[in-house]
Amino acid sequence: MANALYTRLQATAQRLIAKYGQSGTVKRFAPPDPVLGGDGTVTPYPAKLAPMTYDQRYVDGSTILANDRQVYISSVGLAIVPQVGDIVTAGGVDYHVVNADPNNYDGVTNVVFIVQGRLA
Repeated sequence: MANALYTRLQATAQRLIAKYGQSGTVKRFAPPDPVLGGDGTVTPYPAKLAPMTYDQRYVDGSTILANDRQVYISSVGLAIVPQVGDIVTAGGVDYHVVNADPNNYDGVTNVVFIVQGRLA
């Protein structure tokens, strides 16, 4: 059963991202069939998200680069959990997900997804 605190936090995150964020997509690439071959498929998932620049004190040039963005993605209505290898599109700019944090504290409720996006 979901903890009421995390449900409220999820609703707050969703409300703030809807107010200050924008519409975007999370694209997941499925590789081609290993036996039959063919082309891989890209499946886009619509999302509400808010890309933000990292504070300069966190930019170290190896783990976090100057052009990286911290992207907050609302978990409400998103069919997937963003993971490394996905592509997040925000404002017409594609970002490769190089790090992902689901913010799932009780194992049931995804409060918000925070990913590190690197320019594609």
